Amino acid sequence: MENLTAQFLQKLPPPLWNSNTRFLISRPNLISTSSLRRSLPLSSLDFTAEDPPQSTSLLSDNHRSLNSLPVSCPLRLIQEDGDWSKDRFFTVIRFLRHSSRLHEILPVFDAWKKLDPSRINEANYEKIIRLLCAERWMNEAVVALQSMINDHEINPSLQIYNSIIHGYAHDGKFEEAMIYLNQMKEKGVLPETETYEGLIEGYGKLRMYDEIVSCVKRMEAEGCARDHVTCNLLVREFARGGLLKRMERMYQSLMSRKMTLEPVTLVSMLGAYAEFGVLEKMEETYDKILRFGICLDEELVRRLACVYIDNLMFSRLDDLGRGIRRSDLAWCLRGLCQACLVSRKGLDYVVQEMEQARVPWSTTFANIVLLAYWKMDDFKSIELLLFELGKRRVKLDLVTVGIVFDLSVAGGFDGTGVFMRWKKNGFLDKPVEMKTDPLVHAAFGEGQFLRICKKLMKHDSKTWTYQYLLEVVVKNLKTET
Repeated sequence: MENLTAQFLQKLPPPLWNSNTRFLISRPNLISTSSLRRSLPLSSLDFTAEDPPQSTSLLSDNHRSLNSLPVSCPLRLIQEDGDWSKDRFFTVIRFLRHSSRLHEILPVFDAWKKLDPSRINEANYEKIIRLLCAERWMNEAVVALQSMINDHEINPSLQIYNSIIHGYAHDGKFEEAMIYLNQMKEKGVLPETETYEGLIEGYGKLRMYDEIVSCVKRMEAEGCARDHVTCNLLVREFARGGLLKRMERMYQSLMSRKMTLEPVTLVSMLGAYAEFGVLEKMEETYDKILRFGICLDEELVRRLACVYIDNLMFSRLDDLGRGIRRSDLAWCLRGLCQACLVSRKGLDYVVQEMEQARVPWSTTFANIVLLAYWKMDDFKSIELLLFELGKRRVKLDLVTVGIVFDLSVAGGFDGTGVFMRWKKNGFLDKPVEMKTDPLVHAAFGEGQFLRICKKLMKHDSKTWTYQYLLEVVVKNLKTET
């Protein structure tokens, strides 16, 4: 313990970073090509292609800024200005969108296009309709569509129909989506694979997997062959639904056709295997992800860790920790590995690495070390470490209190001095906090104290203090005996 304490207190220069280290959580979230190739991602829309962003003072040459719009009427402003350029008009539309004044978009559009009949065209209608669909204002989007067809006899484009169909599908309104799918055919606009992909995503969102299969059959019957985007999408949807056999069949179909496998698809498959604890296939998929250098979010890393813990493959926790960027989760995984293997040497080495990197101890790591010493029956090291944690102002939580309490009840460790020190410095009077990573509970389980506390706190949402919980737990244990 003296060696560990010395390492804990020592300050050494940080080492050079290894340029070959894989940082699996340091990149942005993965995006599938199904959303990239879409004419309009359903989550956002901007007019940057033809209309570059303008300054916030475009509404008039008399210094009338966009900031005045919330208390002004765009219809009155356009009348006062006489007319707006296309850039200025779409700047106002963007402003209305971002200020949640979507109900004003169609009236402003009507007023603007009346000033110049040449503005009544497919391109302008497409931008407005796509924007409304992106914001799920489907009624207004349909009003614009009907105006386009009935008032001006303009045939909507494939992109307009796709936006309407995808918008309704996203909201689970498949009857309405099918109405416009049939209407586009009547208008001579043939649906494409992209059209059906929006339906597939809508069905997947509501876990309507039989409908997904029917949709694919209909798509192919109408001459729209599934491409790599469709296949990747189907793999992800089946993975999300836990339909592993369907997922694997589609994956094999994708690979046999030598189609492009999207990184996000591999991640979805990994998540599905982790969810169901399919260890061998999870490992195979994880190895592929490592080779491609694909990012994993921390939640998925935790799910992988839980599978390894359930299968007592503790050494793989260290591999996971080394494979992600240096974060609290990385040190948690590496510490858990050594603690579960009951390796003092390994634990001391991890501590030394943290000190070299000048990484402060987290609540999670402190509790991992305490639990490791408990498994080693090293009560002297526990007492010394608790004292050092207090000196170094490492934040403690309910798990820490539970470890000391359960140790005291189990015998072999007298926690009286620790509790008196906590009472004196005011820690026990603080509101209860839970800062420890759930992986610690997955590896070590929850102690008696923590289980009782969770039951108490579940039935009462008031603010608890450590002191009060200790008193209640002691009373409960006395009553039981």
